[in-house]
Amino acid sequence: MERTAIRRRLTWQVATVADVRRETPTARTIVLEVPDWPGHLAGQHLDVRLTAPDGYRASRSYSIASAWTGGTIELTVEEVPGGEVSPYLVDVLKAGDPLEIRGPVGGWFVWKPEQDGPVQLIGGGSGVVPLRSMLQAAAGTSTPMRLLYSVRRPESVIYVQDLKELAASDDIDVRLVYTREAPAGEPRVGRIDAELLEQYAYKPADGATTYVCGPTAFVETVADLLVAAGHDPARVRTERFG
Repeated sequence: MERTAIRRRLTWQVATVADVRRETPTARTIVLEVPDWPGHLAGQHLDVRLTAPDGYRASRSYSIASAWTGGTIELTVEEVPGGEVSPYLVDVLKAGDPLEIRGPVGGWFVWKPEQDGPVQLIGGGSGVVPLRSMLQAAAGTSTPMRLLYSVRRPESVIYVQDLKELAASDDIDVRLVYTREAPAGEPRVGRIDAELLEQYAYKPADGATTYVCGPTAFVETVADLLVAAGHDPARVRTERFG
């Protein structure tokens, strides 16, 4: 049975697009129905493959945006200007279309309900995508979670409605950091730095596991700041893109 599960994960299969919804001017979420999906852990990703009429193929990896509940799965894709795959997924793909996928993939950047201690999530731009999967997976559990989300400006916020609802609850602390332009009343514009981590992130003594996802430079900077502040490097898990 284990070999069968591995074979299924590594085999391309055809999913059907059940729905699409716009998140920002450059990003949208794709809801997929996958007949033979084996399930996934929060934080894992999958591969998407497109085939052109002349037979040319291009594939890219995308984080899974939703927790596994036995139904559909979601991807949220940010368009990369001049990219081979993301412009099609963001601007062309529609409900009812087939989409080749393979997965799930990844075993390090994942959250499991049996993990101990609180969880700190730190995302930059579309790096919030796998963190959203973790937030969904933790819903209804006793695991304390905090989200620190860095974006350029208000219209760049992915999952804005989800985050508003989370921020209004007592379960999860959500903090947005604007690097270019902030909404009215927001006192701070700038990147995540040591002072902000000290103010809003869990302290090293709290024993939190921290997940950092975003562009390479963002992830490396935040990870270095966390370690310099005294966080255990073994509890700082990172995933880079770009």
